[in-house]
Amino acid sequence: MRDSRPAVEALYPLLFVVLWSTGFIGAKFGLPYAAPLTFLAWRYAAVIVLMGLIVAVTRAAWPPDWGARGHIAVSGLLVHGVYLGGVFTAISHGLPAGITALVVGLQPVVTALGARAVLGEQVRPAQWAGLALGFLGVGLVVAAKTRSVPSDALVTMLVPAVIALLGITAGTLYQKRYCPSFDLRTGAVIQFVPCLAVTAALALATEDTTVHWTPSFQFALGWLVLVLSIGAVSLLNVLIRRGSAVNVASLFYLTPPTTAVIAWALFGETLAGLAIVGMGLSVFGVWLARNTPPVRGSQQR
Repeated sequence: MRDSRPAVEALYPLLFVVLWSTGFIGAKFGLPYAAPLTFLAWRYAAVIVLMGLIVAVTRAAWPPDWGARGHIAVSGLLVHGVYLGGVFTAISHGLPAGITALVVGLQPVVTALGARAVLGEQVRPAQWAGLALGFLGVGLVVAAKTRSVPSDALVTMLVPAVIALLGITAGTLYQKRYCPSFDLRTGAVIQFVPCLAVTAALALATEDTTVHWTPSFQFALGWLVLVLSIGAVSLLNVLIRRGSAVNVASLFYLTPPTTAVIAWALFGETLAGLAIVGMGLSVFGVWLARNTPPVRGSQQR
């Protein structure tokens, strides 16, 4: 019988994009009932308990030394703690999810700039062209949404989103450089423990930690724990392990268009013709960035 694993693994990037894009939808359902950092602290705690049980049942192997565990913890704090804290805070302060996605959509470009210095990766001109087209497409998708934000408040709202951008960019590069491969079960526990510690401390210091356990909040929390923090994050770790930082980062260009389609299907949000053109540009840009052959002789450290 033919091995079907390569065909299934080829779908990982697409599945990751779809799952990751639902994060904004989960935030839309849950944030009315809990402050952003409080919401995230509950999310991290649930992931740790669930993955801890899976580790105990399956007897998954822990990293062999504290140095490896430290690298995994740092990568988790950056990729999850800083990124999600910034995104949820920006949305809770009134920044539309589309603009937040556009800011975070700069990640492929920022990652490409840092990939050579940190990882020794070389970015070909065709890849730069793909990154540029992808960003242009994202801009077209969310351009209309910028009109809904007062200009005098936009800068303040953007700060958490910029912090999220820097966090996930640094975390992707750090993980690819120092801990590209680890057991996804024990690794998830190690990654989310520092996220919980830092986020819970900040929530206690700065927020009203009251949670309204409505059905909408429970659905959002369950979805973000099972689908995002376990499903999508596991796929992200696999993609980081197997691909270049630039190729992995380019997938984030597809998040705003996919989120727009999901919002259209669930909430009836309109899709302008310009947005549809932008989706096409984003898809083509990501294809160009991911299918350009690596520079001959380039090496990763």
